[in-house]
Amino acid sequence: MQQGTSVESSQGCGASPDQQPVPNRSIRGAEIANGRARIVTRHVNELRPHPSFLRHCISVPIAAISAVGSQVAVSSQVPVVISQDQIVLDGYAQWELARLQGRLTIPCLEYELGEEEALRRLVQSHRRSQGLNDFARILLALDLEPWLQERARSNQRTGGQIKGSSTLAKAPRLDVRSEIAAAAGVSTGNVTKVKQLVQAAHPNILQTLRLGEISIHRAWQWIPLSPAEQRAALQQFHSQRGVRKVIRGLVNRHRQKEPSISADTTDLVRLLRALESETIDSVSVSVVDAPGRTVFLTKDLFHSLGPQKELHIP
Repeated sequence: MQQGTSVESSQGCGASPDQQPVPNRSIRGAEIANGRARIVTRHVNELRPHPSFLRHCISVPIAAISAVGSQVAVSSQVPVVISQDQIVLDGYAQWELARLQGRLTIPCLEYELGEEEALRRLVQSHRRSQGLNDFARILLALDLEPWLQERARSNQRTGGQIKGSSTLAKAPRLDVRSEIAAAAGVSTGNVTKVKQLVQAAHPNILQTLRLGEISIHRAWQWIPLSPAEQRAALQQFHSQRGVRKVIRGLVNRHRQKEPSISADTTDLVRLLRALESETIDSVSVSVVDAPGRTVFLTKDLFHSLGPQKELHIP
């Protein structure tokens, strides 16, 4: 992107540099003062996502955009962090909101960064509560692997050159997997699982992981299955989650509208055993994420148990 298309903080905006929105004072003192960063104004359409975002099909969480949109006065004053190549590193939600609002320009904090350093900053900036989930951050951090591997090989070569010398310190050993985990803010075990998932998981599972709708560990447990079996496992997971959501909603409404009915569990078990085989076979069981140790019955099942007088209902 040519610099001529950019609008600097002192040009074309009718504002002087000290009128431009600025980041927090610690960043100004540590990075703007030493020349590594500067406050600029860029055209919204000249900014672009990091190549790793596009490569891994990662998008900005809707919740993050909504959170920024609810604080318009604040978000319009917080600079989007970019590289000298106009690649967005932090503030994707602010940038996306500006595009949706049809704004022409946006304040930016521009850094002079190499490719590796820019990617590190991108990954680490999305470790906040409204940032990307663990799976998405690991995908991005895995793109650091070539640089880290080269650094590890360089350390090995250095270690070989100084081997046998008692006056030189040994070259530090670089654990590539630990470096990736540290950048993403996750465990090394999850880094390994994500690498295996990328190679062996069904595309539908990978998309569900990007959306944060399933845990890395659960998806990893499906890797030994065939593609068809993985897809079936995912469908069952979505179905069960939908059932649990509906049940929780029904339970909550029931608690709000009707007085609760409790029954003696011993009698309940006895009556369930007495049900005819075709009736008991039609009863489905689902686990509800609710507090306490309680058995919930639908009205249909409750009335099919026989005379209610046989249940000791308080």
